[in-house]
Amino acid sequence: MAEIKNHKDKSQSVVLLIDCPDRKGLVASVTEFIFKNNGNIITLDQHIDAQKKVFFMRVEWDLEKFSIPREKIGEYLQALVAEKFKMKWRMYFSDETPRMAIFVSKLPHCLFDVLSRFQSGEWNVEVPVIISNHTDMEPVSKSFGIDYHVFQINKDNKKKQEIEQIKLLKKYDIDFIVLARYMQILTEDFVSNYENRIINIHHSFLPAFPGAKPYHSAYERGVKIIGATSHYVTAELDAGPIIEQDVVRVSHKDDVENMVRRGRDLEKVVLSRAITYHLEHKILIHENRTLVFH
Repeated sequence: MAEIKNHKDKSQSVVLLIDCPDRKGLVASVTEFIFKNNGNIITLDQHIDAQKKVFFMRVEWDLEKFSIPREKIGEYLQALVAEKFKMKWRMYFSDETPRMAIFVSKLPHCLFDVLSRFQSGEWNVEVPVIISNHTDMEPVSKSFGIDYHVFQINKDNKKKQEIEQIKLLKKYDIDFIVLARYMQILTEDFVSNYENRIINIHHSFLPAFPGAKPYHSAYERGVKIIGATSHYVTAELDAGPIIEQDVVRVSHKDDVENMVRRGRDLEKVVLSRAITYHLEHKILIHENRTLVFH
């Protein structure tokens, strides 16, 4: 269970994410359920995949005068609305504070950006632990008052170390993981413990320019656009549902060092946007594809 915080400065609300086969009456049924129980809708977004005939919705409403006790909302929703329409749904309350673990190797740019947003209060999140396969970022972790654990990994001990990492994550009651340039491939066993709850960031040169020096390879080919991609991690490397992407144009005037700098700036921004969408429950996943309700 996530740590519960009381936010006395604002009223409590609930976010409901829905996907189901498309049919008439879906929007009316959901909004009627909220209205009849004295709920005030704050935001409502919907989308229909016309090709696959699937309906998606994100709705948030105020709980101040809502007549159903919060612990019973899911039960009533299932009986009165969801069962009829064969809905898959998830519900999140605004006073629940998720707990995020950060994985990092040696590159600091994404880690610093994430930690600065956390420390400034931009996100409603707790960061109790940072995990790494190197000791380089330990001083950074200490400066933010966050526990730091090192798991040195090689091909012989990878499985054993991942088991220990999972034990540690459970000890810290972690809800989701951010890979802030963690230069290790996670095994299928590890990923299965946090399905659609591991957020990764990488440059957008894949698959054209793989390897340790993609910017150098891209420079040699004279690319005109560089970018970054953030996605949920799946067992298939870098093939998970994409959350956010961005690009910037470059030219022959940009040397390798400038391309690296601009690329890392994008990585920071794109990763933080993806974390924001995840924390605000704005992402629906369907068949390895995301819908992000901005």
